[in-house]
Amino acid sequence: MRKIYVIGIGAGDPDHLTLQAAKAIGRTDVFFLMDKGQTKESMIELRRRLLKAYARPSRRIAEGRDPDRDRAPADYPDTVADWRHRRAAVTEALITEHLLDGETGAFLVWGDPSLYDSTIAILKEILDRGDITFEYEVIPGISSVSALAAKHRIGLNRVGRPVQITTGRRLADEGWPAGVDDVVVMLDAQQAFTSHPDADVYWGAYVGTPDELLASGPVANVADDILRTRAEARERHGWIMDTYLLRRPE
Repeated sequence: MRKIYVIGIGAGDPDHLTLQAAKAIGRTDVFFLMDKGQTKESMIELRRRLLKAYARPSRRIAEGRDPDRDRAPADYPDTVADWRHRRAAVTEALITEHLLDGETGAFLVWGDPSLYDSTIAILKEILDRGDITFEYEVIPGISSVSALAAKHRIGLNRVGRPVQITTGRRLADEGWPAGVDDVVVMLDAQQAFTSHPDADVYWGAYVGTPDELLASGPVANVADDILRTRAEARERHGWIMDTYLLRRPE
């Protein structure tokens, strides 16, 4: 039986790799990397550094091209579903071609595989098709949410109160979630935090990398600085991954 690890590798700092993840990397025969284009080469480079440090010398790398998708579609759920189907086809072809019976393969997932990542769902879709079989194991990683809280030296929740993790799209479309005063927002191309000037924001981009950017304070005071910094960083790198906590004052 072939086996596949889905390994969370942290938010960008090589030191975020857990001992469990490092051991799994050392047991892997084939690593599957999805090329996202030249603008995200730095994300691939981190994976290569981890392999050089922890993988066995005989390990192999199989690369596939991540399918393009519309980042501002009219029908977001259907667009994402179509992209996942196409990505599943690329992934299945890689596994079929490069992973031999009895070998172990691995996907190195930015952050934590359980939080806004598609790898687990794609592997399940491949298995449901029934054309190939394999076992898979998920190894957790340090998410950008955990890294953000650590960098700002804050807790995500307050005593006895909940915290909700959502997307910028939902915050923009539906407003502040009911029943919570602390909201972690990911994947926010709309910069929806600007609609909540009375809240405090703890923002970070490229958290855990040498390009890390941090800002915090009342939204009314820091929103313009964050928007300017974010735009400049996206122009400089060609991509941006940022996360923030919105908090209603006591």
